[in-house]
Amino acid sequence: MYFCSVINLEKVYFILKQIIIFFSILLFVLACQPNKKQTTSASISIPEPVLEFGYNIDDYHVIKDTIRQNETLGIILDRHHVDYPSIYNIVNQIKDSFDVRKIKVGKPYTILSKKDSTQQAQVFIYQPNAVNYSIIDFKDSIIKATNNRKPTETRMVTASGVITSSLFETLESQNISPLLALDLSDIYAWTIDFYRIYKNDKFKVIYEQEYLDDSIPIGIGKIHAAYFEHNKTPFYAFNYLADSIKGLDDYFDDKSRNLRKAFLKSPIKFGRISSRYNMHRYTRLYGRIKPHLGTDFAAPIGTPIMSTANGTVIKSSYTRGNGNYVKVKHNATYSTQYLHMKNRAVKVGDVVKQAQVIGYIGMTGSTSGPHVCYRFWKNGRQVDALKQKLPAAKPMADSIKPHYFEFIKSIKNKLDSISYPKIIQEIPIDSLDHTISQK
Repeated sequence: MYFCSVINLEKVYFILKQIIIFFSILLFVLACQPNKKQTTSASISIPEPVLEFGYNIDDYHVIKDTIRQNETLGIILDRHHVDYPSIYNIVNQIKDSFDVRKIKVGKPYTILSKKDSTQQAQVFIYQPNAVNYSIIDFKDSIIKATNNRKPTETRMVTASGVITSSLFETLESQNISPLLALDLSDIYAWTIDFYRIYKNDKFKVIYEQEYLDDSIPIGIGKIHAAYFEHNKTPFYAFNYLADSIKGLDDYFDDKSRNLRKAFLKSPIKFGRISSRYNMHRYTRLYGRIKPHLGTDFAAPIGTPIMSTANGTVIKSSYTRGNGNYVKVKHNATYSTQYLHMKNRAVKVGDVVKQAQVIGYIGMTGSTSGPHVCYRFWKNGRQVDALKQKLPAAKPMADSIKPHYFEFIKSIKNKLDSISYPKIIQEIPIDSLDHTISQK
């Protein structure tokens, strides 16, 4: 009896041991098996929506094209299945935000249309340049037009060069925007005659360059400092806020002298002098000697003509000899006149500022080619504009000169350290002290 009980206990123990081993193996196998639920979740990835101009492109049929000759917004939308009553309503609703007449040939546009059999246009996006774009959204009952700008980054860069033919060609050879030449001509307009640039003239510039998508240069910002060596004579220019009350900055040289004069040397930004003031000039048009009491600046038709100083328009008219012309009185001493315009942009009584466009180069009146004849009056008598000692602008106040000299010290050192020639190079924006607050 006792022996049987021992045998039974051993059987129970053996069975329990086998059960424990079985479940241990089972748990081990289950632990080694991949989690099907987790595997399934990890293997499914939801793609990020493709956004362009703020829209999920996957929701639309996308058409990209450029404005063609004689195309209007109406023609484009009609081609993309928008009826004319709807087009009229769209144009009328957005007229205060977007002028549909200003779309230009060759400019790109994008249409987002329905993803169904109609493919009817829902959104029209116009890009006049690389940065700006306008959106006309008419997919809902509320039609709206917005003007937008892509995010850009501004960096401080330097450039330099030695001129062998022209400033434009020197910049172009280094892949630098020719807009820099225009800005330099504005800064030095009163001190350097850009129609008489000498071979081996030199320049150095520290300026702002705007970039799109981190690497595409798209525009020139403010010039902070410049050095121009013209006919072996150095000219520095530093941007500085000398009038904190009006909040107006200006350019001054290394001696704190204002580079600006009361008059510009030329009524156009770029061109050439085709004829000078000459009391004994033989005029082929008239077949005789006839005094030429002005300076002719030749440029293509349509080139903007600027008032060379602040003043008031006292004549804006047409005569047989002058063609379309404008005359500006600047003060009791000086007046200027601009002849042979294609169009006039001002009328009698208008107050104009220096460098304001007052008309455009043409061939009206007695002329054999497109130019503006620039005439200059001093005390009621016509004189040679290029030989006048033009008055300077308001000088820098003595009280702020110490701050100015301290301000330009580090910038001048950086400018002087730029070598020739130098392809555009980025410099740390923090390396320049841009603070122009005054003590």
